[in-house]
Amino acid sequence: MTTIQDLHTPALLVDRAALQRNLATMTAALPGARLRPHVKAHKCTALAAMQAAAGHRSFTCATVREVEGMASAGLGDDLLLANEVLDMQRLGKVAANGARVTAAVDSDETVRAAAAGGVGEVVIDVNVGLPRCGCSPDEAGRLADLARSLGLEVRGVMGYEGHVMLLPDVDERRKQTEECMSKLLAAHADVGGDIVSAGGTGTYAVNSWANEIQAGSYALMDTAYGAVADLPFEQALFVLGTVISRTPPTDGIPGWAVVDVGLKSLGMDHGNPDIPAGTVWFCSDEHVTWQPDEFDSVQLGDRVRVVPAHVDPTIALHERMWLVDGDEIVDELPVDLRGW
Repeated sequence: MTTIQDLHTPALLVDRAALQRNLATMTAALPGARLRPHVKAHKCTALAAMQAAAGHRSFTCATVREVEGMASAGLGDDLLLANEVLDMQRLGKVAANGARVTAAVDSDETVRAAAAGGVGEVVIDVNVGLPRCGCSPDEAGRLADLARSLGLEVRGVMGYEGHVMLLPDVDERRKQTEECMSKLLAAHADVGGDIVSAGGTGTYAVNSWANEIQAGSYALMDTAYGAVADLPFEQALFVLGTVISRTPPTDGIPGWAVVDVGLKSLGMDHGNPDIPAGTVWFCSDEHVTWQPDEFDSVQLGDRVRVVPAHVDPTIALHERMWLVDGDEIVDELPVDLRGW
């Protein structure tokens, strides 16, 4: 039997039981096409295949590389690139090979890029309050008209209320989501099409206005989403590290330990990771320095599960994830959608 003791650290672990429960919980809430899972969260076609087996055959992608990889893995029934691209030649090749590819557009230039690149279907990306991509709601109809004049099929609209995802109060999250979706629905009235695509893990249960939700983090989770109390998903992703140094308490200074997980193996944009039964002090390139709650319980060589604060960039730093039951390794999941 292979166990986590056989791994070189740092290494990504996925708790199989927690993952399965997370997938089942989301599928029960948003069955079939109501969920368009976002693969940017896990960048793994093997995990996407589990989502497809649960009935979700349409997917959201963030990069051209993700679109290409999903199609190559036989998961190209309905792929939405929910990001603006000014050169769509690679996307056009994926579509020409039989996958269904839809591109988000928010300007004359991106509409023309879709037509020039051979991408036949688009959605109009609308700014619903997050100052990132997306056109003004009152521009959406004009862009849809331009797209149709160039021979493109306009499938509908999308918008992302990303600034609402982590609001701790569920009533305030619902209120702000409704404000965002009112803008998206106004744009949809001008654009037409079957799709109103929005949402994410933080708003999946309160966004009743979009007809498909682009949630991704729910499958594996992180401490940022874990702090949102009403979300029913469990932490399934951990970065396994090894205790490589320990300094006993002395002269009133608490003892600390160091695990070989650092900035090069953790997404840090949402802050420090967590270590159960301890307090993380700081992270450096190769190290997490932390204060165990019970110092004498931690010994050199111990394996420690570090909980990342942001799942997406953490996974993008690794080549593979190890699926585990307890300490037993049951499968290897390549992170095969990483890169550009």
